[in-house]
Amino acid sequence: MKRYATALLTALAPVSWGTTYAVTTAFLPDGRPLFTGLMRALPAGLLLLALGRVLPRGAWWWRAAVLGALNIGAFFPLLFLSAYRLPGGMAAVVGSVGPLFVAGLSALLLGQRPTVRTLLTGAAAALGVSLVVLKAAGALDAVGVLAALAATASMSIGTVLTKRWGRPDGVGPLALTGWQLTAGGLLIAPIALLAEGAPPALDGRALGGYLYLALANTAVAYWLWFRGIGRLTATQVTFLGPLSPLTAAVVGWAALGQALTPLQLAGMALAFGATVLGQLAPLGPRRRRPSATDRPGMTDRPSVMDRLNVTDRLNETDPGRV
Repeated sequence: MKRYATALLTALAPVSWGTTYAVTTAFLPDGRPLFTGLMRALPAGLLLLALGRVLPRGAWWWRAAVLGALNIGAFFPLLFLSAYRLPGGMAAVVGSVGPLFVAGLSALLLGQRPTVRTLLTGAAAALGVSLVVLKAAGALDAVGVLAALAATASMSIGTVLTKRWGRPDGVGPLALTGWQLTAGGLLIAPIALLAEGAPPALDGRALGGYLYLALANTAVAYWLWFRGIGRLTATQVTFLGPLSPLTAAVVGWAALGQALTPLQLAGMALAFGATVLGQLAPLGPRRRRPSATDRPGMTDRPSVMDRLNVTDRLNETDPGRV
């Protein structure tokens, strides 16, 4: 039950990310994906650094930089580029192929061979994606689709490496999240300045949108996400990803007036089913309960000394009994 509670809390992250696309199109200045990624990452990272009060040590300087580049520095600009060039829910839908990416990477980097159920569930999620994407295939922007796929690949690699490297002793997910957001934001900053020029003038609407993205959508959501990676398998975490397109589609329908056809709804249902199934842990071999014949001397009534000798032998062969 504790694992499912962790999964539910972790699921709040992709649900929050599913609102990114509506906020981007409705509140933020147009054509500034790099600046938007910067405003989402760096303020949130600095806030978490101030709260965590822990800096990386040793190898974790370069590890934090690598994770920050994958999970934030590359992911955010690609994500917002796809959000600007694709319909609201479509960019997030493409990201639900992440479970297949992570299943393959987990086999390479974590030594975790994907089970048949994992592959079938990942294929079901991909099928759900295709049912939604194919409806608007003629209107899709090729650059936007490629950006969404690249963002998914970057986040998938970062998720698996986060699981592989874990966390330094005494460092919690709050500090680890702050390191990555800060590193990613610092990586985006010079690129945004060179590619997009000076920051645009922001009105109250845009400031409110950026404030929401930095706090709820990034600082809190990424803390929950990296906390979940530490407690669940990488595959279980990434199977929560389809919740983002589901949320984006619902928000796009409710707030932006975007239509959903029955075929798209079927795809969403399939993706949601894959999300739920992906949280079920694989069944391991059941441990056989020792019988009386497995324990020497249990069939007769031994003396006190015999009992002590039997106990010593059992403790030597099975330390877990102590």
